[in-house]
Amino acid sequence: MERFRIAFAAFLLGGGTVAGQEAAPDLPYVKTGSVTLPSSDTDWDYVKFEPGSARLFMARLQDGLTVYDVDRGQPIMTMPDSVGANGPVLLPQFDRGYAAMADGSLLSFGLKTLEPLARVKLADDGGLNSGAFDPASGRLHMITGSRPAQSTWFSIDPATGKLLATTRFPFRKMDDPAADGKGRLYAPVRLDGLVLTLDSRTLKELARWDVGCNVSKLRYLAATNRLLGACGGDRPALFILDPATGMVTARVAIGKGLDALAIDAARERAVTSNYEGTMTVVALDGPDALRHLATVRTHFGARMMDIDRRTGRLYLVNADSTEFPGRDGGAPVTRYHPDSFRVETWEPN
Repeated sequence: MERFRIAFAAFLLGGGTVAGQEAAPDLPYVKTGSVTLPSSDTDWDYVKFEPGSARLFMARLQDGLTVYDVDRGQPIMTMPDSVGANGPVLLPQFDRGYAAMADGSLLSFGLKTLEPLARVKLADDGGLNSGAFDPASGRLHMITGSRPAQSTWFSIDPATGKLLATTRFPFRKMDDPAADGKGRLYAPVRLDGLVLTLDSRTLKELARWDVGCNVSKLRYLAATNRLLGACGGDRPALFILDPATGMVTARVAIGKGLDALAIDAARERAVTSNYEGTMTVVALDGPDALRHLATVRTHFGARMMDIDRRTGRLYLVNADSTEFPGRDGGAPVTRYHPDSFRVETWEPN
C-alpha cells in the first residue's frame, strides 16, 4: 500500500491526471500591463483605436480626448479644446477625426497632426453621444444622447465636416448603427429593445425587429450576413440576428453593465466589458451559434475597452472610485479618484 502511495504521488508530480479528470482550459486573457495616467475626478466614455495603428483615443470628458500609444505604453497628448469629449470616430481615409461632445458640439481634428480643426454646435438640447461612418453613402452620422422623446442624427460630410442633413427619430435613446456597406444601416434602439433597418442614403426605415432586450451594440458580420448584438439592462445578453428575417438565432447571457463589445475574428470570439467588473468571452461557433467560454474578473467599473486588431490585445480602462448614497433616496453618486485613471493590457491566448 505504501508503495502505491509513493507511485501515485510521483505520477501526479510528473504531470499525470486521474482518469476522467479533464485538464483545466487555457485562460482566454491574461492581464500583462497597467499604466496609470494623470487625471482629475472625471468620468469617461468611449475608447477607440485608430484603424491599423497603435493609437487609442480615450474620451475622458472633463480631462478631454487623450491619445495613447499602446506600443510604447504612454500617452501622446490630450487634444486642445476637447473638454467634454464623448464618442470619437476616426477616419484615416479622410485624415480626419471627429468627437461627439457633451455640450452638443462636434469637434473635428486632423488625424496626422492631432490638431483641432473646428468645434461646431449641432444640438442645443443636450450632448452628442457617438457616431458611425457609412461607406455606402459616404456619410458620417453623429447621434444625440438620451432625450425625453426623440433622437437626432446629424449627417456630416466626413471630408469637410459640413452638415448635410438632420433626421429625427421618435425614440429616447439610439446608439451607433452597424453598416453592411451595401446600403443598409442597422440601428439599435436601446430603451425600446428594437433594431431598425434603415436605407443608408435616406435614413428611411425599412424594417424593425424586436430583440427582447435593451440592445446598445451592433456589429455586422459580413461573412455570414448576420448581426451580432449586445444588450444591457435587466436581461444582459449577446445575440445573433438574421437581418433578412428579423429572427434571433442565438443568445447567451453576459455580465451586467455592458458598455463595450469587441470581436476577435482571428480567434472567432466576441468579448463584452461590463460595469460589474467582468469581461464575458463568447465563442462564435457558426452563423447561428454562440457559446459562453469564460467570465474574466476585472474590477468594478471597468466598462470600456477596445481591441487592437493587429494583435488581438484588449485595452480596458478604469479608475478608482467612491460611491456615496443619493439624496432623499435618489441614485448613488460616484466620485472618481484623481490620478487613478489607468489603461490595462489583456493578452489573448
